[in-house]
Amino acid sequence: MPLTVSLERLYTRRRFGIRPGVDRITKLLERLGNPEKQFRSIHVAGTNGKGSTSAFLSSILLHSGHTVAQFSSPHLVRFTERFRINGNEYSAEKLANKLNIVLEAAPEEATFFEITTALAAFIFGEEHVDIAVMEAGMGGRSDATAAFDGEMTLLTPISLDHTEYLGTTLEEIAREKAGIMKPGTHVITAHQPDEVRLIIEEQSLTENCLLSVLDKDFFTRWNLDSSFDYHGLSRTIPQLTPGMAGRYQSENAAVALAAAEVLVSGGMTIAPSAFQKGITTAYWPGRMEFIPGSPRLLLDGAHNAAGASSLAEALQEYSYSRLLLVTGVCEDKDLAGIYAPLTSLADEIFTVTPSVERALKDTHLTRFFHSQGIASHPCGPVVAGIIKARGLATENDLILVSGSLFVVGEVKAWLEQSDYTGIRG
Repeated sequence: MPLTVSLERLYTRRRFGIRPGVDRITKLLERLGNPEKQFRSIHVAGTNGKGSTSAFLSSILLHSGHTVAQFSSPHLVRFTERFRINGNEYSAEKLANKLNIVLEAAPEEATFFEITTALAAFIFGEEHVDIAVMEAGMGGRSDATAAFDGEMTLLTPISLDHTEYLGTTLEEIAREKAGIMKPGTHVITAHQPDEVRLIIEEQSLTENCLLSVLDKDFFTRWNLDSSFDYHGLSRTIPQLTPGMAGRYQSENAAVALAAAEVLVSGGMTIAPSAFQKGITTAYWPGRMEFIPGSPRLLLDGAHNAAGASSLAEALQEYSYSRLLLVTGVCEDKDLAGIYAPLTSLADEIFTVTPSVERALKDTHLTRFFHSQGIASHPCGPVVAGIIKARGLATENDLILVSGSLFVVGEVKAWLEQSDYTGIRG
């Protein structure tokens, strides 16, 4: 059965929406023979930087000869992107077979993301991976990935996001995300706001976890040549150049490096050279992804205020005559928070409508910009916005595509001449 047919069966599960709790996926994993117990796993939770942090750690482990899996969501272009082994997407043919088996075992009420997470466990178990880096969905304690017995938890920067599910305050969201940590394990956190850090510390004490904190237990210093120095838990590595652009990536890389140090202290073999090679060669699509040419494109899926602020800071490293912003969002996003850091940098704004449910119409987004006293051009579909921006751009201009991972995904599919399937979850 082709993957497209199997995926149609899976997509019908989206009717159940988002349901917190691990009871359903626990039942499904038991029916599959608990494949998640056949390999080691590491949790990665937070709001921003989960994919990049996971990619850095996976790259370090790969360069030490381990068979490493990485689970992520959502995908940009293809569903197979969610399941990577040694950096490679899982094949569509093999995925279709595995998905059918998982669908047959799934409880009637199991959700899209629960089945997708169980599918990751089934694939990784069948492929005999050594260790899996598991990116949480949007939560933590009640996230489907919490059904995995992670031996370590990495917490990336936590900020307000998905407030309709996780809580309306930063403290509530932090408590949910930090709740994924398992008793007696090691927890490594990026720099956090004080109220978030206090909750992480409280949860670590409750679960008897060993906590390591960026800027307290390990450090990173950015250099003028776009490299950074890492001062870790037990080692110092100077002049690291991350494979992903942006000063903020040094913090994501530092969390991954600290995790690798902890794994070494626990007996895992990681070659000293792998620390540097893993950071230098790491790649994660759609995050500060530079597309050379004339005009140049920069793709970044910043979809909340914190991500937009990091993007604005990273743009300082680029030279251009004008910045042309092609942007679209889903209707549940904080428009003021996302665009406040970016609108003062953009010379022209082209609004688009992503091809996903709950997309905000380009005309509505343009209306928002006009209410802020900012001119913009409604363009309709995403590709139409790119074409219009390209038509007005000069050789020295930079076209920035941002606002939603789904917008970035559509552009990547267009550039690759691939079919695009934008599915949330």
